[in-house]
Amino acid sequence: MQDNVAGTKKGSGVRKGPDINVDLIAVVAAVTDTKPCVLTIGQQDVLPSGPFEFSHRSLQSGLRDWVEQQTGHPLGYIEQLYTFADRDRIGADREQRNISISYLALTRQDAMAVSRKSHWKSWYEYFPWEDHRSGTPEALGILRPRLIAWAKSGSDAAARRERRQRSAIAFAFDDRPWNEELTLQRYELLYEAALVGEAGGALDSVPAATVCGKTMVGDHRRILATGIARLRSKIKYRPVVFELMRPTFTLLQLQRTVEALAGRLINKPNFRRLVEQQELVEETGETSLDTGGRPAKLFRFRHVVHDERAVIGTKLPLSRA
Repeated sequence: MQDNVAGTKKGSGVRKGPDINVDLIAVVAAVTDTKPCVLTIGQQDVLPSGPFEFSHRSLQSGLRDWVEQQTGHPLGYIEQLYTFADRDRIGADREQRNISISYLALTRQDAMAVSRKSHWKSWYEYFPWEDHRSGTPEALGILRPRLIAWAKSGSDAAARRERRQRSAIAFAFDDRPWNEELTLQRYELLYEAALVGEAGGALDSVPAATVCGKTMVGDHRRILATGIARLRSKIKYRPVVFELMRPTFTLLQLQRTVEALAGRLINKPNFRRLVEQQELVEETGETSLDTGGRPAKLFRFRHVVHDERAVIGTKLPLSRA
């Protein structure tokens, strides 16, 4: 859609304003085989998106239409993320303003229709420093010295201190704890330090993709980081994780899903105790033989809890194992 929001009648003597280009973008997330994934379309790393058109009844219905056209799958749970409207976010054309309204959508990968136009990608391909389930990622061993060097290159002492502090908080320097919710801050810091491909720095100054992650079109990686940060925060106080689960599941499958999203391990006894205390799930009376060991009880989400927790929240423990 291109609407001239500042246009005037011809000959009025008032200068014409920039054209406004409004896009709807979806971060569609799923978890499969303990791998958190995001849906991309085409041969490039692009999030499903399309222009907001006059025929769309609402922003949300427009987004649903575009995702279904591009992936063949109707969306279920979605929520608005953020509106990106920085003047210089895409190119430097002063005659056009690009605005993107982003949404987070949750689904099960096995529920998505097969399409040659869409692909599931692990979100840790784009953010390799975010997965701490097997210990500190190797990428951090390379990025941290680069960030320290960048901090030291500040124009004055105040700038150097500010850069160092931001890096320490985001990337857990100086014995600070790792905060999994700072996904967006970490990406934006790496962008500012020209350590990711989208920043347009010299090719020889950007680490390999295994360190700095795969690039995405435009600022789609920034939008994806926003979605990951939102979801990591939200699983602590809303039962949205059940949007990603099969109708029945084991408690271990539920725990592994939360760990995949958070990028860190959870204390098993604490996790199960809290799930039981808050009565999030109920037994189905059946067992699963897919555990590789003793049959495990199958559970399902108590839908009545969804209504209750939508008001008071549900906190899942993310303490280290």
